Amino acid sequence: MKCNKLVLAAILAFSSPSFAQTAYDFVVEDIRVEGLQRVALGAALTYLPVQRGDAMNRFRVTQLIRSLYSSTHFEKVEIYRDGNVLVVEVAERPTISNIVFDGNDDIKDEQLQDSLNNSNIRVGEPLDRTVITSIENGLKDFFYSIGKYNADVSAIVTPLPRNRVDLKLLFEEGDAAKIQQINIVGNEVFEDEELFNEMELQFGAPWWDFLSETRYQQQTLSGDMETITSYYKNRGYLQFSIDSTQVSMTPEKDAIYVTMNVTEGEIFTISEVELVGDLLGFEEFLAQVVPLREGDLYNQAEVTYTEEFIANYLGRFGYAYPTVTTIPQINEEDNTVKLTLSVDPGKRVYVRRLNFTGNTLTSDAVLRQNVNQMEGTWLSDPLLERSKAQLSRLTYMETVEYETIRIPGVDDKVDVEFTVKEQPSGSFNAGIGYGDATGLSLQAGIQQDNFLGTGKRVGANISTVSYQKSAQITYLDPFFTIDGISLGGSIGYSEFDGGDFGVIQYNSKRWSIGANIGYPINEVNRISFGLTYSNVELESDNTNFVQTRRFYEQFADANDPDAPVNYDSFQASVTWSRNTLNRGLFPTAGSSQRASFSATTPNSEVNFFKFVGDAKWYFPLTQSQRWSVLARIRAGYGNGYGDTNGREQILPFTENFTAGGADTLRGFENNTVGPRGLQRIPSVIGTTPSGVPIFNDPSQDTIFLSQRSLGGNAMLLGGVELIVPTPFLEEDFDNSIRTSLFVDVGNVWDTEFNFEEYENLNVNVNSDPLADYSDWKLYRSSAGLSVQWISPMGPMVFSFSRALQERPGDDARFFTFNIGSTF
Repeated sequence: MKCNKLVLAAILAFSSPSFAQTAYDFVVEDIRVEGLQRVALGAALTYLPVQRGDAMNRFRVTQLIRSLYSSTHFEKVEIYRDGNVLVVEVAERPTISNIVFDGNDDIKDEQLQDSLNNSNIRVGEPLDRTVITSIENGLKDFFYSIGKYNADVSAIVTPLPRNRVDLKLLFEEGDAAKIQQINIVGNEVFEDEELFNEMELQFGAPWWDFLSETRYQQQTLSGDMETITSYYKNRGYLQFSIDSTQVSMTPEKDAIYVTMNVTEGEIFTISEVELVGDLLGFEEFLAQVVPLREGDLYNQAEVTYTEEFIANYLGRFGYAYPTVTTIPQINEEDNTVKLTLSVDPGKRVYVRRLNFTGNTLTSDAVLRQNVNQMEGTWLSDPLLERSKAQLSRLTYMETVEYETIRIPGVDDKVDVEFTVKEQPSGSFNAGIGYGDATGLSLQAGIQQDNFLGTGKRVGANISTVSYQKSAQITYLDPFFTIDGISLGGSIGYSEFDGGDFGVIQYNSKRWSIGANIGYPINEVNRISFGLTYSNVELESDNTNFVQTRRFYEQFADANDPDAPVNYDSFQASVTWSRNTLNRGLFPTAGSSQRASFSATTPNSEVNFFKFVGDAKWYFPLTQSQRWSVLARIRAGYGNGYGDTNGREQILPFTENFTAGGADTLRGFENNTVGPRGLQRIPSVIGTTPSGVPIFNDPSQDTIFLSQRSLGGNAMLLGGVELIVPTPFLEEDFDNSIRTSLFVDVGNVWDTEFNFEEYENLNVNVNSDPLADYSDWKLYRSSAGLSVQWISPMGPMVFSFSRALQERPGDDARFFTFNIGSTF
């Protein structure tokens, strides 16, 4: 028979020595635990600070109950004495089977779950009901801070079999209280409207100004108070203060009135600037570059900038944790202030170890190759920032962050931990695709920018599309040497059908093999040299275009004019590139420039040169960089040099520039912008008795223009894009999907075309009007919407566009898409 229930309430209720002696004092002969379901008996006994043979007393009972509750497994504990047997009866906390959020709009499910995790409320864990109330109240406080004073949060616990429960958090957010009016009391120097324009919170905004923040938020108000304080202090009002702030609410809790009481004070000028402390020998330099000057108005922003500049400058030399404090000495008699900048550089800090986390594929060695900060050297903030930038530019890195971790007990050493998030850097493909420009395509191969985590770029592809069959193997080791010298090469074969590509009809076969080597100039500049051998076979020019005839005539066999043209060439190239982009894919800030000059060597059977330049600039419009402007330009020019068989060399038409499509001019069909093939057809007035045609005067010739582009030896393209957040997608997808509004403009022309020779000739009735193909001003332009997606199959570009400026014969397209384009 159980007796003498030893609950904590009894300890508090009865304190007489006779009761304590009777109820609590006994020697434990055995321990019995009842009510266990999920917790094993052995585990429960480990929480009991009592063993057989121990003497029980009031203190041990209290200690036992506290120990069981602190284990977090039990929601009810009762202690009994059955003779000399200690009986522990428990009720286990139920296990959380599922967590559901309902009605939450302002807080994401992920944020809520993170908050619950911090309170150890997660699926599979025991439910502590005492924590639920504090979570409810905490969430209500959050809604109150954003102006939703009618919000309510309730936790619903539904029991399930086997001591399990479902936990549902039900939200009734309601509408946020609107700001009805903001009053600023005490301002005389600046008008209310001038101060309101500096604030984020607004009131009385017209209905069309949907970007105005009119709902009350406590954090936003605090930010606005700091903004107004800075507005005054940056204009000399050193003693400005916001004395009090009143926030009142209507009885319906749907409108807010805000009143700020301010004291402006007087304008102060700087009487003297003094640098004190250990300046490490940089006194003269810092005195010259510090923007604070005697006689200037006091400016809090410049004071803060000066403190940060000095701290960052000392950080270049390993003083990672300097203390820079500005001490103002105010003279109210003449409204001046003396600024004393006290500098304590602290100890020089060295890097003990560089650590990398998050790289599941890429080896640490590859990441270290792109890091400027070295182990064993002093910590440098600029080197860390450059290291972050270089890692971010890798196409297989999505995000890169770093932090310095102090070593316990050591004040002059730190570890630097880089946290990276990788993204797909290539693909293994074997399948069928379709594009509006390429038609049906078959492909198989592998393209990897980070082959097996080594950072090497390897590609092996076989593909066949409507206009081309090709096979190619490429290789690039960006760190062939420890100094960052790169080495690469390629070998390929292709068969090309110009008619299906969107240019004039010609067929070619091409073998090529090449190698290149690159040298880093510094962190952002690089120069590369390459040499490629090519063997090209062209079918004879049966179409007899004027622009191509000159090239064919250099090689045509008089005895067999229909024989294919075959030539070998060795093409040498030099390329300079500069890259300050913040990311390798979908950058939002920085710029990139690339200029390449290539020319065939004099011993080649064709002699020509080409220049191509590309530049892109990204200008972020917001701090988050989700809104950004891209400006880009691309220019190219090529021509022949020397002569062959007494004929001046020209640029092979197979090397001509073309435009149109996703990478150049959106809104126009691929490769259709530029000079068209021109045929000059003599006028026949009769034949001789032997059947030989008799031609009319050349001025009576007729010209015929092809429907396809021939391309040209000069190119100038440009565009502007407004990069915007992709609608209906969260910020987490910004690194894989990009949406932009664009305007493209440009042209391709032929500097060797002589318009005067053909302008007075008759044009075939089935042809478009003849244009001056040497005129660079015959530009095209388009505008529209573009969506880019890094899909599992590769990059995809979808464009909806309208041609703003087109020329006769252009093939304008409203919708285009491409798979596998580079950005």
